[in-house]
Amino acid sequence: MEDGIVSDVRADLRSSVDEKTRNSYQRFFKEDVKCYGVKTPDVEKIAKKYFEKIREKSKEETFSLCEKLLQSDYCEEAFIAFEWAYSLRKDYDINDFGVFERWVERYVNNWAKCDTLCNHAVGALIERFPQCIASLKTWTKSDNRWLRRASAVSLILPARKGMFMDDVFEISDSLLKDKDDLVQKGYGWLLKEASRLHQNEVFEYVMKNKRDMPRTAFRYAVEKLPRDLRDAAMEK
Repeated sequence: MEDGIVSDVRADLRSSVDEKTRNSYQRFFKEDVKCYGVKTPDVEKIAKKYFEKIREKSKEETFSLCEKLLQSDYCEEAFIAFEWAYSLRKDYDINDFGVFERWVERYVNNWAKCDTLCNHAVGALIERFPQCIASLKTWTKSDNRWLRRASAVSLILPARKGMFMDDVFEISDSLLKDKDDLVQKGYGWLLKEASRLHQNEVFEYVMKNKRDMPRTAFRYAVEKLPRDLRDAAMEK
């Protein structure tokens, strides 16, 4: 039955291929990506359709199905897997952090997979179990660029709510001089979202670190600041 669900998902994806989407997909990524070429709204519909069919399964059974989808390396299958995982957020326990960490290490190989998993499933887990932030901070030292980006983007939705500001700045400190532009964009995005409710704190952080902060991260970080603060930050 489980293999049948995965096979049915893949059959629906293959029947939903849009040639224009498939031909343009690669331009959003620097690395090679594997995709069917299905429009995002159609992938969302497929994810929802089959989640209804597996709703009565245990969390462990659903996570097993997610892993089977992830093993294919298709972007659309990863999206569905991560959406299913997020749909179970009310059932998370602290041990699920290890599951998600393994998924980042094994299956995340582009920014879209990283952000889909971490913005939603990992972020929701951290809101419920803030003690996981200690483990999140270890990701900033990883040789894996996606773990480093994940350390920042996993806090984006909590930061948008004004949560965990000390941790936001600590993770930004750890990533401050990272050479990878996708990591720079990750923590810059985190600071930008944190600035929605904590604009003065983010402004002060940027001012303190602007000489060391890569231009990419800086541009993201100041994007949502009021015009006067943004102009002040951009002055030499």
